[in-house]
Amino acid sequence: MDLSVALYIVPTPIGNLGDISSRALEVLNQVSLIACEDTRHSGKLLSHFGIETRKTALHDHNERDRAQWIIQKLGNGEAVALISDAGTPLISDPGYHLVKQVRDAGFNVIPLPGPCAAITALCASGLPSDRFSFEGFLPSKEKARLDKLTALKDDPRTLIFYESPHRIVHSLESLVTALGEDREIVMAREVTKTFETFLSGPAAEVLQTVKDDPNQQRGEIVLMCHGHRSDEESEFSPTVINTLKLLCEELPLKKAAAVAGQIYDIKKNALYKHGLAIGL
Repeated sequence: MDLSVALYIVPTPIGNLGDISSRALEVLNQVSLIACEDTRHSGKLLSHFGIETRKTALHDHNERDRAQWIIQKLGNGEAVALISDAGTPLISDPGYHLVKQVRDAGFNVIPLPGPCAAITALCASGLPSDRFSFEGFLPSKEKARLDKLTALKDDPRTLIFYESPHRIVHSLESLVTALGEDREIVMAREVTKTFETFLSGPAAEVLQTVKDDPNQQRGEIVLMCHGHRSDEESEFSPTVINTLKLLCEELPLKKAAAVAGQIYDIKKNALYKHGLAIGL
C-alpha cells in the first residue's frame, strides 16, 4: 500500500490487541512519523507489533504548537499518523486542534475505522441506538456534574459518558439525584478486556451493586442512560419492561404481555402495544 501525503487518524485497541486492523498496521509501518498522546504508552503497543516508526508526543498541553511542526512535515512530503492511548483519536482524546489546523493548511486528513469504547459498549447495551449523544467525561465537581445531568434530564436520546474508577460512585449518585432512581442505565466496564462486565437496571440498583462490589469500581468505564421517556412511554417501569423482555424469550409477545400484566396488575393490551413499539 502506497501512502499519500496526509494526516492519518488511526484507532488502536481499547483492550484486546487482536482488534487492530491490518490497514492500521500498514499505515503505522509506512508513515514517516506517529504522533502519540503518550509515547511511552504507545511505545509498548508499537513494539508488540514490531513497528519502529519515529514517534512524537502530541497531547492536550502541546497540541496547538505541535500542530504547526507536523504541518511542516506534511509540507516536506511526509505522511503522519495520529494515535491516542486507546481507541479512536479525538473521542475524549487530543487531536481536534491538529486536525483543524491540518485541514485549514490544505492537507488531507484520512480517517481509518476502528475501536471506540462508546460505540462498542452501546451496541451491546440493549439501550436504543438509533439516536444517542456522546457526552464525554462528566465534570469532577459535584455541582457542575449535577448541573450537566439536570440539563440532559429531558433529552430523549441515549446518553453516553466515560467515567474513571475513582469517580464512578459519585457520578452514579449524581445520576440518581438528577435523572431519578428508576432511570434505566447500563454500566460497561473493561470493554474487550478479560474482566469485561455489563451492569444494567434502574440507576439506584446499579449504584448499590457498584457500592457493594469494589471490583466494579476498577478499570475503564462507559456509562449509558436511557433517554427521557414521554408520559406515555414512562407508563411502565424498567422492572416491568425487563420482566416482559424475559417472558418474551419463552412466550409470544401477546402471552408474555398477559402474564406480565397479571403479575403487575397492568392492562395487558397496553403492555402488548408497548412491546410492539420497542420491537419485542
